[in-house]
Amino acid sequence: MNYRDVLIDSFRAAVSAADPAKIVPRFLPPAPVGRTLVVGAGKAAAAMAAAVEQHWHTDSPLTGTVITRYGHNLPTSRIRVVEAGHPVPDAAGEAASSEILQQVRSLGPDDLLLVLISGGGSSLLSLPAAGITMSDLKHVTQQLLRSGAAIQEMNTVRKHLSSIQGGQLAAASRAPVHALIISDVTGDDPTHIASGPCAPDPTRFRDALDILNQYDVHPGEAVMRRLTDGAAGEIPETPKPGDPLFKRVANTVIGSAHTSLWAAAASLETHGVSAVILGDTVTGEAREVAKPYAALVRQIRQHRLPWPPPVALLTGGECTVTVKDGGHGGRCTEFLLSLGIELADSENVWAIACDTDGIDGSEDNAGAVLTPGTIQSIRAQGMDPKKLLAQNNSWAAFNATDDLVNTGPTLTNVNDYRAILIT
Repeated sequence: MNYRDVLIDSFRAAVSAADPAKIVPRFLPPAPVGRTLVVGAGKAAAAMAAAVEQHWHTDSPLTGTVITRYGHNLPTSRIRVVEAGHPVPDAAGEAASSEILQQVRSLGPDDLLLVLISGGGSSLLSLPAAGITMSDLKHVTQQLLRSGAAIQEMNTVRKHLSSIQGGQLAAASRAPVHALIISDVTGDDPTHIASGPCAPDPTRFRDALDILNQYDVHPGEAVMRRLTDGAAGEIPETPKPGDPLFKRVANTVIGSAHTSLWAAAASLETHGVSAVILGDTVTGEAREVAKPYAALVRQIRQHRLPWPPPVALLTGGECTVTVKDGGHGGRCTEFLLSLGIELADSENVWAIACDTDGIDGSEDNAGAVLTPGTIQSIRAQGMDPKKLLAQNNSWAAFNATDDLVNTGPTLTNVNDYRAILIT
């Protein structure tokens, strides 16, 4: 059996389970008396918009604007798709976000605001708050991305530097709000997905300041002034849980890592491999997260417990990488490189780790496959796996062994997919 292909098939099944064309139609709300405005942001925004257009009520007015990452567009006829910067925001996203906010403010009580949210929306739906420039926002985002902060922490900061996130998009609408969400964060809480444009925000300015201090992020004078003034009560907070405005808002998670893991498990079992889902909320430094899984693999190989081979251990979630030496790679390849080093080319162990959006970190690969001979092959290329890991240069390791997985943009995003197969 070709276990590399088995693992790649399982990843494809995970991605397919979050395909907007398949999941959006069954969650569409009834048409309103008035018109429907579709807005949104994320890596899946264009695919979600296309699904809405294809299945929307033929006699109901439909217009709107969504923002997606460069290279993630699809043809649409009634909903305009704008491409913008990710993971660092840019002027294209700012202009489109401003346009979206103006469109939302034009709605009346008989209309409907249909919001399409997916991973990447925090960067794409970027409308700096008063006193903050796009340059300020870029600077703090770049520092946060390199800091090792969890996505929930990053989004806490971004909400308090925004005019549209942290429930503020919903607050701008006089119409009922129906948000369809493909989750890319652990726990699937709408407040954290794309920085929660339609969800109540339980965090405060003081929390944002604490996060910057914790990760030694120095954002610049304008950002510090806004956060400090907000913490002092001189700037209104974002809408909080219990605010009456959310009585007319529905946030529905329609795709998640949990659903995709079950689809991957079913794929593996068609190949005669038992699949165990160990969790969809795995977080932490990628290289450190790999170590307990390596210990579990050794237990299974030596004692055939707690599950006898062949068995695949599946996890989802979003690890982090604290970049120290400016290498090339992402959290998926860093996880695999660390796992391979820990296992030291153990026989009968294969693994895959890929980002379901098709892009892992700084390069254009989704992730990689680890084989029983990968670490030896890296050394045969004259490279030191441990040194590459220390340099955050995991992409170079798997590129040298031709073990990268390249899918291109998948037009969805439900976090990272990891499977370790013990045969």
